[in-house]
Amino acid sequence: MSAEQRLKDLGIVLPEVMAPAGAYVKVLILDGIAHVSGQGPFGVDGKPITGQVPTERSFEEAVEAARAVGLQTLAVMREELGSLDRVGQVIRTFGMVNAAPGFTRHPTVIDGFSNLMIEVFGEAGRGARSAVGMSSLPFNISVEVEMTAKLKDA
Repeated sequence: MSAEQRLKDLGIVLPEVMAPAGAYVKVLILDGIAHVSGQGPFGVDGKPITGQVPTERSFEEAVEAARAVGLQTLAVMREELGSLDRVGQVIRTFGMVNAAPGFTRHPTVIDGFSNLMIEVFGEAGRGARSAVGMSSLPFNISVEVEMTAKLKDA
């Protein structure tokens, strides 16, 4: 089943793509590899999901924020590629959590992102991954994720 069909079957509607927050491109395609710049989480209201985990944002909310980053990432990729069916394999994910000192559940937070990629791309959505804590993230967002994917038609 195609990624686009999976989105429909799961009832997932992708959000509006947000403009870059600086001097960079959202996606750079080089030698058949799509490099997606770090994306942040936005709520259904279009506002960024902010706050350090777990002091300002609960663990459960952080997992949902990571999923929201995944939705934004899929939207950015669809905008650049024309269709998510062009994605052949998620290669690597780098997840960052705006974490308070002592917080250690970074991998489980980033599972919110990774599990969405697996839902949409099947096993091709499971790639190599890092999940780390940061003392802060831009604009105080709770989670940021970068992703690299191999394209089918390259």
